[in-house]
Amino acid sequence: MFINITDSAMANNKGSSRELVNYLEKENRIYNKREPECWFNHTCNRIESYEVRKAIDSNIAKLCKADAKFFLINISPSQKELKYLEESYGKKEMNKQLRKYAEKVTDEYARNFKREGINSAKDLMWFGKIEHHRYYGYKDREVLNGERKRGERKDGNQMHIQIIVSRKDANNKIKLSPLNNSKGKNEAHSKRLGQFNRVIFKQSGETIFDRLFGFDRGLKETFAHANVQKNGNIAQKEQMDILELSTNQPHNFEHVNELARDVADGLFSTVADMVKVTGQSISGFIETILEPVQAIEPDVNPVELAERKRRKQQMQQHQSPGR
Repeated sequence: MFINITDSAMANNKGSSRELVNYLEKENRIYNKREPECWFNHTCNRIESYEVRKAIDSNIAKLCKADAKFFLINISPSQKELKYLEESYGKKEMNKQLRKYAEKVTDEYARNFKREGINSAKDLMWFGKIEHHRYYGYKDREVLNGERKRGERKDGNQMHIQIIVSRKDANNKIKLSPLNNSKGKNEAHSKRLGQFNRVIFKQSGETIFDRLFGFDRGLKETFAHANVQKNGNIAQKEQMDILELSTNQPHNFEHVNELARDVADGLFSTVADMVKVTGQSISGFIETILEPVQAIEPDVNPVELAERKRRKQQMQQHQSPGR
């Protein structure tokens, strides 16, 4: 699951939303003239583009000329997630389920601000739209390698959701910026600014999807795993290595992935601290998450096993060409 928030995309968000709304109507103009994909929110599933533009552009009380007037949330399920939804619900119902999911993600967007009176999507001015296609850009590897041309349509199921959300709340009173991550001078100051944690928001989108649709996500497919591998310290990577010893049997997914989220949040200083919350010894913990139990060399400490894996990976990196 890929979730991203931008202050502008194909349009300047400091002015009218006209250009962005028009851009997001492109598929209706090209592919769906008879059955257009309408905009939606928590109150209606058939909203016209002019209604979206009018609502967003009118919800700007006390915003300065240089202030952002709206933001764009991009929600892009993976090919695996989309295939799972299609197999579970069918193509037609899948569209409805994605709208339902989008509203729940917007609920989390609202709650992330931790502002009084901003508790759900109902407290926001927002509009979502499902798109079915994606196109190659100049930064894509295939374009850089000459395999594809910029603007060509990508293969496979490319369904995704675009959400335009106003800078002001539904009552046109409270300013809300998801790009504000300043902690402020003190707690009261931070509360007034409405600090937004984008990492937590992205993680919540993945968690909602898994729980809403009963999706079993492998550890290496989680946002927590990717975040630790990219930004984690040595201790966090060691803890994640231990979790990777799981065979990822379906009944282990949720338990292991919950621990992975805690690892990514930096809740544990060591592997022992991570295991301690389960009430088991390290060896007992390993036996619990392995089913069927993988063949582990006798008398080998699982932490040492994880360290061997790390050393092997480092050796492979140093031996790779160009180093």
